[in-house]
Amino acid sequence: MLQPDANHLIELAHYKMPFGKYKDWFLIDIPEYYYVWFKQKGFPEGKLGKMLEQMYEIKLNGLEELIYTIRRKYPK
Repeated sequence: MLQPDANHLIELAHYKMPFGKYKDWFLIDIPEYYYVWFKQKGFPEGKLGKMLEQMYEIKLNGLEELIYTIRRKYPK
């Protein structure tokens, strides 16, 4: 059975967009339409792309509260 990596989820909950219109926003706070656009155009390469794609899946499945809870429970 696949177990989520807690440290990765904590990092994802605190990760901020490094550029563009939503620079310095937490990924969870970026509107879903932005992720849909990336899904259509292609996510960037590397770590950021993987995190954006994971956040797309979280938003698509209505799991945002999980990320907010992690961010509250494990502040940086």
